Amino acid sequence: MIAGPSVKRWKKGHLRDLVFFQRGFDITQAQQTPGPYPVISSSGITSHHSEFKATGPGVVIGRKGTLGSVHFSEGDYWPHDTTLWSKDLRGSNPRFVYYYLHTVNLKRLDVGNSNPTLNRNHIHDLPVLIPPSDVQDRIAGILAGYDNLIENNRRRMELLEETARQLYREWFVRLRFPGREHTPIIDGVPEGWERKKLVDVAEVNRESLGNSFDGGIEYVDIASVTPGQINETTLYEFSEAPSRARRIVRHGDIIWSCVRPNRRSYAVIWQPASNLIVSTGFAVITPTSLPTSFLYQAVTTDSFAGYLENHCSRGSLSSRCRRRF
Repeated sequence: MIAGPSVKRWKKGHLRDLVFFQRGFDITQAQQTPGPYPVISSSGITSHHSEFKATGPGVVIGRKGTLGSVHFSEGDYWPHDTTLWSKDLRGSNPRFVYYYLHTVNLKRLDVGNSNPTLNRNHIHDLPVLIPPSDVQDRIAGILAGYDNLIENNRRRMELLEETARQLYREWFVRLRFPGREHTPIIDGVPEGWERKKLVDVAEVNRESLGNSFDGGIEYVDIASVTPGQINETTLYEFSEAPSRARRIVRHGDIIWSCVRPNRRSYAVIWQPASNLIVSTGFAVITPTSLPTSFLYQAVTTDSFAGYLENHCSRGSLSSRCRRRF
């Protein structure tokens, strides 16, 4: 814990005194050749290239698209044009800068119109309290320890999820379930099984907020969801929230983005905050006669994802997609 005389040594300044950001460098997939250096866009590492533009360790924040996202690179890297990268860390601990930027709501500095955009000149003027180097090191060291524990647990969860996924495919896709040798297959379905549509076992988009709602919400947009997880939420007063902030979610719901479904932005909702709201670009699937654990495996198979890709055109909203379930 940092307390006592240490706090008195913190200095008032601006973000530019802690770190100076520079716009990243444009590069297309066609221009890249395989290599060890990560290409970091506003959404994180998207590929690896044989060349780098920035020396690590470094901090990268989303400038366009996934606005205000924060990424860290231990080694050399290529910061994409959609980001701002730490050209000069001003002698600051890189990890401390990385953790500090997570406490700043950079999305509120959006200056874009149709596409969210961050202006580095605006963020450099943000007032900050800068601790001395030894305090930065202590804070970074403590938080890094927690990060390592979280990463270890995340890997364990991935292994367990992969085990469940393979078990589902083995039993319910390949039909290699226990007792299959003695079970007749009738019209492609084991005897005693039923083939049903999604609407027979779940509801889609059961609840939405009305315009009369008043209060704060915790919002999930499509860009913040990657396969199997919600990476971040954003707090808004409902009156100031995006117009798509309407879908109500409950414990056990499954969200599936019908905007560019090929990106597979889906996740299970577990113990959500009472004010958690997701974009209308999601189809919110509420199980009615099946457990979430089973239905989640069914709606994340390659065949289901392919079905959505074929029936929900890029840029379409979930209303059209919903009619196809």
